[in-house]
Amino acid sequence: MRMKIMLLIIFLLGPFVARAEDFSFGSINQDDVSMQKYMLDSTSNAVILREYGHARFQFDDQRGEISIVFTHHIRAKIFNKDGVNHANIVIPLYKSGDKYEYLEGLKAVTINMEGKREETWLDTKNVYQEEYSKYVNLTKFTMPNIHEGSIIEYSYNIISPRLYNFRNWEFQADIPKVYSEYEAVIPATYNYNIVMRGPYKLTDQKSKLLREGFRLPGWPIDCSQLTYIMKKVPAFIEEDYMTAAANFKSAIYFELSDMYLRNGSKRSYTKEWKNVDRELAIDKDVGGQAKQKDLFERHIPELLKNAETDLDKARAVFYFIQRQIKWNKYYGMFSEFGVKKALERRSGNIADINLALIAACTAAGLDAEIVILSTRENGVVNKLNPVISEFNYLIAKLNIGDESYLLDASDPLLPFGMLPLRCINDQGRVLPNKKPSYWIDIKSQDKRNIKYMLTGELQNDGVLKAIISTNSYGYAAYNKRKEIRNYPSVEEYIEKVKGERPGMHIVNAVISGLDTVEMGLSERYTVEINLFDSLGYQQLFFNPFLVNRTSKNPFNLNERTYPVDLGVLHDESLILDIKLPEEYELVSQPKNVNMALAERGGQFINAMKVENGHLQCNQLLRLNKVIYESEEYLSLKEFFSRIIQLQKTDVVLQKKKI
Repeated sequence: MRMKIMLLIIFLLGPFVARAEDFSFGSINQDDVSMQKYMLDSTSNAVILREYGHARFQFDDQRGEISIVFTHHIRAKIFNKDGVNHANIVIPLYKSGDKYEYLEGLKAVTINMEGKREETWLDTKNVYQEEYSKYVNLTKFTMPNIHEGSIIEYSYNIISPRLYNFRNWEFQADIPKVYSEYEAVIPATYNYNIVMRGPYKLTDQKSKLLREGFRLPGWPIDCSQLTYIMKKVPAFIEEDYMTAAANFKSAIYFELSDMYLRNGSKRSYTKEWKNVDRELAIDKDVGGQAKQKDLFERHIPELLKNAETDLDKARAVFYFIQRQIKWNKYYGMFSEFGVKKALERRSGNIADINLALIAACTAAGLDAEIVILSTRENGVVNKLNPVISEFNYLIAKLNIGDESYLLDASDPLLPFGMLPLRCINDQGRVLPNKKPSYWIDIKSQDKRNIKYMLTGELQNDGVLKAIISTNSYGYAAYNKRKEIRNYPSVEEYIEKVKGERPGMHIVNAVISGLDTVEMGLSERYTVEINLFDSLGYQQLFFNPFLVNRTSKNPFNLNERTYPVDLGVLHDESLILDIKLPEEYELVSQPKNVNMALAERGGQFINAMKVENGHLQCNQLLRLNKVIYESEEYLSLKEFFSRIIQLQKTDVVLQKKKI
């Protein structure tokens, strides 16, 4: 839902702003006190009873500065001990250079009603500051005297110098809300596109013209007051396999289009891509850095001495940049240090690394282009108008003949041509050197591919002696390498594997392919598993799915209002071969099944048999789509539920009759 407002005055709001009606602090009613659970969501551990937000521009006469003042007021009820964590409050405050947001006017109280009303106010000595990153500070506090039935209430103001980022408002949170209201007072020279996202509609919305509600010195100013109300707002529950929650929560977003200055001229913020292309091409932190090919020309002869094709050249350059510049863990589509300094420091942000890659490819005579994108956790960008602040990442697009490769040299565990999952998010914008920019799908040809194999023999003492092999490819190999590298040594990783598998004794372990990132990774374990005390029983029961059993359904919601986004295709297989004791025969086994999702969206096959005294199983789980829409969710949930039920089924052996 997209709305537009046309406002006609200057961007300063003075101290005479007519404040809309906030609810009275601390005035709880009997319904709040007696509520034992929220009837519309009886599983919720807490509920927001009422929430109010108000945002406006303000001019500080003493400091001569303009800022946005955002007021936030929340009252919530804690139902049980699992809801106590909702009394831990974290408020992010953004900063950039010498400009930063700050908090003022914080007050917070916990109200308990046990015979009589007891108020416990937050002591400001228990409010803590934390530097989360060089761009974000956190203000943290825990509401005092919390237990089941507590009502918490707090309010604060954020003073922000970010004049062109008007405050957005999320109606949905991780707990339900009975009532949420947001009021925005917009300076009249601003022209905003106002976008409503999410599955739920507003209960009410109002607009009001405030005549001379604000003034500059000697200049009365009109403005618009916009009110948005949503009642009975369901909780937004995050689940695996999703992109940014902000893409799907019901929320109001403000996108600045243009503004009128006091002299009557107009400044446009909604640009066309042709304007943005030109600006980024000459920007010293984007296009300017991509042209630094002279920094690499002395390296090129040595790098390419064994390269026979352009693809060989590209690989050599890619791995050279991976080795030369270490990622400092900051994203960015703008260079932080510049390519030259990043090379000297051997450290840089994402843009530093991949702009260096583009410049080095150019020095090698290759055709490399800039691609800007928004990561999965950052959200989807607006396709209608270019809003550069929505992009937070930069990669390279390399063109060789009719083929193109999307490259990110920030991670030494990434092979050539594979993007980290964080990048795989809808589309990116390609910025060619001398041509108009265009959209490109950000996707990977690689899969998450795992092949399991177990071969063994069930001994007379009830011990299964076996060899378990796990071969990982594509994203599965990348993830496994990352996991192993988190341990000081391979041996310590193996010890972790032993601890995760009680009842399984690992006699020997061999891991190969750890350093060859373009190949698969292999784990081979010689194991002994105590299935039984002995084989003296008339019947034996054991679960054959010893290595790849799905124990938990990743999809547990009754309804999911947003897509399942896997990022990449999934492919998993199992080959099992166990020699059974000669005196036993098979009585029952997990069913042989061949299940499929609609429109070939996925397949699960389980084929089990006994042949020549060997229990054999071939199993395949294949997910053929990267994105499953919300309408497909229940089918996907049922698909995994049936897999889990099948894998709970035991093999039953019985002694042969003599």
